[in-house]
Amino acid sequence: MAEVAEAKSAPRKMHVAVLPSPGMGHIVPLLEFSKRLVTHNGFHVSFLVITTGASTAQTQFLQSSILPSDLRIVNLPPADVSKIITEDMGMLTRLSVISQESIWCLGSVLRELGRVNALVIDLFCTGAFDVCEKLDIPVYSFCTPSASFLAFSLYLPKMDRDVKGEFVELPHPVQVPGCNPIRTEDLLDQVRNRKIDEYKWYLLHASRLPKAAAIFVNSWEHLEPVPLRAMRKNRFFLQIPTPPVHPIGPLIKLHEPVSSENSYCLDWLDKQPLNSVLFVSLGSGGTLSCQQLTELARGLELSQHRFIWVVRKPTDASASGTFFNVGGEENDPMSYLPESFVKNIEGIGLLLPSWAPQVSVLSHPSTGGFLTHCGWNSLMEGIVHGNHGVPMIAWPLYAEQRMNAAFLTEELRVAAVPVGCEGGGVVGREEIERVIRLVMEGEDGKVMRRRVKELRESGVQALETGGGSFERIFVRKNIHQLETTGDPNVKD
Repeated sequence: MAEVAEAKSAPRKMHVAVLPSPGMGHIVPLLEFSKRLVTHNGFHVSFLVITTGASTAQTQFLQSSILPSDLRIVNLPPADVSKIITEDMGMLTRLSVISQESIWCLGSVLRELGRVNALVIDLFCTGAFDVCEKLDIPVYSFCTPSASFLAFSLYLPKMDRDVKGEFVELPHPVQVPGCNPIRTEDLLDQVRNRKIDEYKWYLLHASRLPKAAAIFVNSWEHLEPVPLRAMRKNRFFLQIPTPPVHPIGPLIKLHEPVSSENSYCLDWLDKQPLNSVLFVSLGSGGTLSCQQLTELARGLELSQHRFIWVVRKPTDASASGTFFNVGGEENDPMSYLPESFVKNIEGIGLLLPSWAPQVSVLSHPSTGGFLTHCGWNSLMEGIVHGNHGVPMIAWPLYAEQRMNAAFLTEELRVAAVPVGCEGGGVVGREEIERVIRLVMEGEDGKVMRRRVKELRESGVQALETGGGSFERIFVRKNIHQLETTGDPNVKD
């Protein structure tokens, strides 16, 4: 417990513990949130890391991150899940089991940290509510996906009570009160079959959300005004009752280290024309089937547009095949990409095995488009880091990404989606060529680019001094001012 002792010795001030579940999509925004609590609020933060099942990429990210002095990483002891985890276990089930088994020590860790005024958790660490209730520590929830996702999650327990069959068999879209309707085919994977553990775990986590002292969501007012307004004003949400919801985004990586072995892609970008390169990245956990990988390769080739492709070994087993081992998998693109493709793209395409410095690529003026899996972090990075406006191609793979894709294409109007992609089938090379040309050279792409610029400006303003997200993070009333009393039950 040396790390705990080190954190305990820090100067006495407002002390917040932060507990994310494993995965880059959870670690990154919660770490950015922690940095801001330290640098702008003057808090001391203990960032609790679930080490069980941590990917190589997650470990390297935390080790390489430059942290303020009052932000300490505290690794939780690994849990033995070897007799619980199975190969065929769903992603959310595995994530929930690992998180649940890893917080057996949470009570003792929080006590050893000393005076902890609040704990912030993400959606899949809800077992912490029971631990903190015994310690009289208020718990705040951090929703890493969208506000629309949060509203749906708060509505799910009512759906579970009212709907007898499967949600995907409903004859009409799902109408979350006060929000835009969700097509049943866009529902997240975890609610498409109510008989499996994935659904039961998600329902459990969603049903615990009202226990939170407040909920932070990684979004901003201008991006998602409809669900944010609904959760504050609609009678259904008021009657739950819904905890205060604070949009504090966009909290994304602002900088990332670029190693010498990866800097060559930026050198390559420096030599390309303005807005000419399509960046293809399916997130930290996304994978394609063998057939789809080949079709995407041929579609890129047919489009004759420059591109950078973060390519991963294909698998027919799961679209989230590298979620738990990203950064640690063996990956030689030459062993699975068509040989003629690799030869034909010389000079116009760049293949990066497994990882790219996404922040640097998206902010580079030569990057003119982004083919994305529609993970919420990547979606916001595409909006905010593309200084010159980067339109997107939506390619949802798993979890809530179909909901995000619909949001990008239909509400924000900053992306196009290949025909057939949302249905889970194989998208052909001709369709891929068509949508690349539409985004990179068509009039629709120019309209999207202008729209992205507008959204970027609103996101930047939200986090500037006086902006909506700035005020919600940096005003102490959102995490109770306790320095003088030390009593976690005292509120403003």
